[in-house]
Amino acid sequence: MQECSVVKLDVQKSRFYAHLYHLEDPAEIADALALHRKRYRRAAHHVSAVRFLGGAVPVAAGKNDGEVGHPGRALLQVLEKHDLDSHALIVSRIFGGIKLGPGGVTRAFRDAAEGAVACLPPEK
Repeated sequence: MQECSVVKLDVQKSRFYAHLYHLEDPAEIADALALHRKRYRRAAHHVSAVRFLGGAVPVAAGKNDGEVGHPGRALLQVLEKHDLDSHALIVSRIFGGIKLGPGGVTRAFRDAAEGAVACLPPEK
């Protein structure tokens, strides 16, 4: 597992930390989530998506981790939009006291994920 990029986004006092990982195996997402839970202890939610199509069993899934709306699906859509295979996105949210609503939460997670993908160096 290799961390490709990290982005911090502030939305109405909530902080979103988005990390993009390159995976050798889809099972590595568990290690990345454990790292996030340790690194961002104050975060209540660690939303994730993984897209790994090259293995024996293709994997494409998003997890909401109890967050409102469908931010896990939004993260998976970001991976699909940029055709990122063998990658995972994890966005941790530290709540800032203002409820964003399901649509606002999903947009904030998507924007953070897009920021992490935008930090990737261009392919040669």
